[in-house]
Amino acid sequence: MRTFSGHSRVSPIDEAQRTLVSAFRYHVEDAGFPCVGAKAALARDGLDATAFGPLGSRANDGPLLDRIVRFARKRDHDDPEDNRVHSLAAVFAGPHDTDERRFEALLWSQLQRLHLLDVRRGARWAKDVSRDPDSPQFSLSLGGHPFFVIGLHPGASRLARRTPMPALVFNSHRQFDRLREDGRYAKMQAATRERDMALQGSINPNLADFGTAPETRQYSGRKVEAHWRCPFHVSKPR
Repeated sequence: MRTFSGHSRVSPIDEAQRTLVSAFRYHVEDAGFPCVGAKAALARDGLDATAFGPLGSRANDGPLLDRIVRFARKRDHDDPEDNRVHSLAAVFAGPHDTDERRFEALLWSQLQRLHLLDVRRGARWAKDVSRDPDSPQFSLSLGGHPFFVIGLHPGASRLARRTPMPALVFNSHRQFDRLREDGRYAKMQAATRERDMALQGSINPNLADFGTAPETRQYSGRKVEAHWRCPFHVSKPR
């Protein structure tokens, strides 16, 4: 916004959003944070973090989907010579008192609303992944692009998933495929699991390689039950 004198002045909302994003980036940069992929993205200016209102607020839906679709279009047109890791982090201004089940419910509610809005806007499901959330070949499709989603929040039992504020990190599955092809994915995965073991003394029991178990079991970070079924429902395009 501008004052009447013509000088720029940062609004309290903009300042709060910048503070939120800075706190998230600082957390990823901290030596104790184990995710090697996120650190690689941050180090090479590939971590795109944007602040939103509290997770669960419907006011987030349109702006968040817009941001995800812009990110997807960039990934679809990445220079083949660009070997940076790219991630999109949606950082939320609360709630800060979520236990794992409440966060899980908020995460799936948010993803469901994003999907329904995506369908209303005319987007089709990504052709290279399954539409069945209980399939090992499933990935969340937004803007016609497949994503793996990582949920982070203050109440996570896994230290690797515990952040000062709720966040959803969207990673392109097509990027994962390229990283697998050049061998970097296996190296980053091994390094992350080694750091996770050093941090907590165990590996997240929900971790699985793509194609061996439904990735939806990993999104919230909660140790889900063996009989758990994903609450997400894919809507048919009109």
